Amino acid sequence: MYTFNSRVRYTEINHYKETMDPSAIINYFQDCSTFQSEDMNLGLSYLENKNRAWYLTSWQLQIKEPVRLGDYITIGTWPYAFKDFFGYRNFIMKDKNDKVLSVADSIWVHMDSEKGRPIKVANDNAGYKLEPPYPMEYMDRKIKIPKNLSSYPSFPVIKSNIDSYNHVNNGQYIKMAEEFLPEDFFVSTMRVEYKNQAFLGDIICPRVYASDKSYCIVLESQEGKPYAIVEFSN
Repeated sequence: MYTFNSRVRYTEINHYKETMDPSAIINYFQDCSTFQSEDMNLGLSYLENKNRAWYLTSWQLQIKEPVRLGDYITIGTWPYAFKDFFGYRNFIMKDKNDKVLSVADSIWVHMDSEKGRPIKVANDNAGYKLEPPYPMEYMDRKIKIPKNLSSYPSFPVIKSNIDSYNHVNNGQYIKMAEEFLPEDFFVSTMRVEYKNQAFLGDIICPRVYASDKSYCIVLESQEGKPYAIVEFSN
């Protein structure tokens, strides 16, 4: 397992609940996998030179304990499988006493960035060492969209939403979806399914399903094509 240590900053907490939101946790997880790839010389420059990219298709996050301002944390990640075009990667966040705060599963697709299509992962597991998957309940990466969604005002994709691949970063969709959660809603489980890429200037049209125990936010185009589906449960 690859790890790095950090401390929760004031800029990383939700100032209503004084804890980290799912999007902030996911940002740590994204950074952790990026650090691992860069330290192994398998990062952005390596992929760009080979016309390759890893695109995220889904997240499954379990928040076991709230993470608060000033907490000392360790973030870890490891791949546990590569099958055809797909890579499967776990993440974990622990406190200074080694208590598990959050765990996540993620599924990535290996892309030929020049041709814009999936390409099989090499027999060497793309250069990574596999470790056993984390013992958690693995849910379906496909999220069923509920009926009776309520529509909310649309908004444009802005510069701060864009990452190095020139499309909306996967964590930004989660942050957009969090805007529709009540302040007192504690998220214990989150799933995200990524469907299509949104780019600078695209219009996001949110549709929301709400119940006492869950929220499903569909972020879609003006033509009704989903960019991402985000499901929060308490």
